[in-house]
Amino acid sequence: MAAAVAPGLDRLDVFHTDEWIVNASAERRERIWDVHAGMLPRSVPPVRTVAGARLRRVPVILPKSKWRDFGERAEHHAHWLKAALGGEPIEAPVIHAHVPIYSAWAALQNCRPDARVYATEHASFLVKILRQPRARAMYDEILHRLAGYFVVGDVLHDVVAGTFPHHADKIRYIANPIDFGTRRAAPPTALRRWLSVASFKAGKRHDHLLRAFAACRADDPSLTLTLAGDGVLRPEIEALVDELGVREAVTFLGMVQPSEVPGIMAAHDVLVHPSAFETFGVVAVEALAAGLPVLITRCGGPELVLDGIEDAAGVMIDVVDDPQALVDGYRLLRERYPSKTDLEHARGHLESKYGYEAIGAQYHRIWFGENGAER
Repeated sequence: MAAAVAPGLDRLDVFHTDEWIVNASAERRERIWDVHAGMLPRSVPPVRTVAGARLRRVPVILPKSKWRDFGERAEHHAHWLKAALGGEPIEAPVIHAHVPIYSAWAALQNCRPDARVYATEHASFLVKILRQPRARAMYDEILHRLAGYFVVGDVLHDVVAGTFPHHADKIRYIANPIDFGTRRAAPPTALRRWLSVASFKAGKRHDHLLRAFAACRADDPSLTLTLAGDGVLRPEIEALVDELGVREAVTFLGMVQPSEVPGIMAAHDVLVHPSAFETFGVVAVEALAAGLPVLITRCGGPELVLDGIEDAAGVMIDVVDDPQALVDGYRLLRERYPSKTDLEHARGHLESKYGYEAIGAQYHRIWFGENGAER
């Protein structure tokens, strides 16, 4: 995001509130809180990051007992941001928050009176947030106070509009910016090196991916699979790799930084992403930006992102509870690639919509109008 919006700004400050879960007795927790409050204003100085932005990481310590309470978590984000600021408001005249229940709430509690605060919702867990009465009431207040509110796809739009019909007219669309700067030197000649970029959780359906990969590899032993990501299900996924007898063909990269993703993608032949639900479909755009065809499910965001270029981009399949659908999709993609795909067309289409320059210009128009203002 910083790389997309920083050009043309006099200054860009990024506050990253990062939760640290504390499991301690009430007495010990109180001491931790006191020490943290005393150290925070002077212990997290800003550092230069992407595009010259000033990044400040704010540790948000949170009792483990409150971790499932979204409203309580939001209050902690606001509290510790205030502590990090030494009680002073954020200096910026324009603030844009991401994942509103945490960052927009914190921004609205810590902005200067004349600041314009905007927010974009990306969270695939928004339905869980809005099930909690306190969090839902806080979200309603956030929507009321924001200068502008954005979602990255139709699924999120429908959730928010259905929950808060009185705010429906305020909801607008904006996409995630994607890095188109790194790509393969040449298109893949064969689709043998599979890649998955996803956290290890149930909705990403790594079990389907691995079973489909094992079936396809039985036909072509040269196939490999790289898994970029991590999460609570990793032990189960590793066990399934061994059960299927494909350990020598599967590489676990662990968690990777966003800046590493384009290069990793450019070193593979095809992105395979059988997710059950996505709000946008960033990974599909990243893959095509890097020059890869995609085998991906119609799971909310991807079919909207790839609307009109599905055939050019690769193969899309429905979300069904059967890994064979992924096997069939891969076989179809191998039949169609490259003669019946057009990766260059798909890439150009997506860059015009989701590239840094395009999305950066959208944000600037939102914040400053067509003619520009205070930057």
